[in-house]
Amino acid sequence: MRRALQLASRARDEGEVPVGALVVQGGQVVGEGWNRPIAASDPTAHAEIQALRAAAAASGNYRLTGATLYVTLEPCDMCLGAMFHARVARVVFGAADPKKRQLKYSTVVEGQVLAEECGAILSSFFAAKR
Repeated sequence: MRRALQLASRARDEGEVPVGALVVQGGQVVGEGWNRPIAASDPTAHAEIQALRAAAAASGNYRLTGATLYVTLEPCDMCLGAMFHARVARVVFGAADPKKRQLKYSTVVEGQVLAEECGAILSSFFAAKR
């Protein structure tokens, strides 16, 4: 977690929200990141996502089975979803995020548009993989 704090300081020094993260797999640090959404003009450039991307690139695999992700702030839902898809085994965070569930904005979600066609392309893809 001390290394994650150093990365958080780097984010702060760059004018970003000070959050740092790292991924450890097999006892080795395989990816590091710090918040960069402003610098990268990328709303997904959270510290955890940056660390996951670096770890996946270093390992040559998006699946980080057995990995632990250390982060200085409780992860948001987006980051937790990315960790789930990466098969991260464990998450260790520092500070709790009291505003985690208090979203300031809302997005209208509309579903089932061309549902059959969208489902068919997915089904045919996975059928061909089997």
